Amino acid sequence: MSLAPPRPLWHGRAIALLGILLVASNLRTAVAALSPIFAEIRTEFAVTSVGVGLLGMLPPICFALFGLLAPSFTRKASLELVMVVALVVMLTGHVLRATAGSFTMLAVGSAVAFAGMGVGNVLLPPLVKRYFPDRIGLITSLYATVMSVSTLLPPLIAVPVAEATDWHVSVGMWAAVSLVAILPWLRILMVRRPAHPAHDVAVEEAEPAMLGRVWHAPLAWALGIVFAASSLNAYAMFAWLPEILRDLAGSSPAEAGALLSLYAGMGIPAGLLVPLLAARMTNVALLIYAGVASFLIGYLGLILMPETATWLWVLFAGLGPLLFPLCLVLINVRTRTHDGSVALSGFTQGLGYTLGALGPLAVGLLHQLTGGWTAALIVLTATALAAAAAGAVVARPRKLEDSFRT
Repeated sequence: MSLAPPRPLWHGRAIALLGILLVASNLRTAVAALSPIFAEIRTEFAVTSVGVGLLGMLPPICFALFGLLAPSFTRKASLELVMVVALVVMLTGHVLRATAGSFTMLAVGSAVAFAGMGVGNVLLPPLVKRYFPDRIGLITSLYATVMSVSTLLPPLIAVPVAEATDWHVSVGMWAAVSLVAILPWLRILMVRRPAHPAHDVAVEEAEPAMLGRVWHAPLAWALGIVFAASSLNAYAMFAWLPEILRDLAGSSPAEAGALLSLYAGMGIPAGLLVPLLAARMTNVALLIYAGVASFLIGYLGLILMPETATWLWVLFAGLGPLLFPLCLVLINVRTRTHDGSVALSGFTQGLGYTLGALGPLAVGLLHQLTGGWTAALIVLTATALAAAAAGAVVARPRKLEDSFRT
């Protein structure tokens, strides 16, 4: 049977496209909005390096935990309704952060915002599959690009807004983006009754037998380690890069925020190019080693000559997380079956985000113990080298299911 031709992109589903892109614009705003203005926050709250590290752990922890819980939510309600609730949770988190009168409340508000984002991360792919089954690649590329922009924008404007008003406004203004994102989905819920959850496009899960087998597959562990190295380094930098640049390179708060935006912005070309290259390469070792080399060059530059071409070291460090889109592509490339893909995705992201959460805390502890940043940057360099070792396994053109054959 021949496939139906693709429908016009806007025909009967423009509001769904708008809703998907607005959700994507919310999924990273809270991650990088705090670190450029920690100096201002510390004038109001007493925050230790360990406290900052714990705050930096929250995004990957919440993404992993609520990503696992999201399928249970969609078994009880439609995708659209669960997305509205997730956006309301994000909105609540932003408001709690903006009105925080203590560091504890700031952390609670952050956890609430990240919880909503963790659910949103998982809901977007099935929403794309439901409304745009004929344009999955295009819409996925569009929302991934919007996510990258929503990562680089907050640190770029956090300091100017905080200086013009105060830090509460700087972190709270993103609530407006969440509020706007709710409107298209409310409209969709109002104009038609979503399909019954039993007949809806569900958040996909693997069979229990496959979930058990994946724990014994070397490929799964290797891919999880590569994903973890990317996640650990990225979240460590989102939490600490502005302070590292202020201390090592003498950057002003505004300059440090702009450089964090540069770091985040490297995800845009990586997200656009790496999947295309990986899908066409038999052996992806070159891409893995390119990511690891970028980490090494960036960290060595910050250690040895941070005041010289600081932007260049930040650029290289920001290219290192090209391992993230590479892992997402390899989840499909390195599996033969639907169940294998879903099981490998859950294992890789669960392990990766869990280990990745240690990055901000480890950097904070090392900074508090040593009073400097060299030890922390050396440890981050070591994690990148671990990715190179695991990458030797990932690079082999072998499928996950081959590990189960006797």
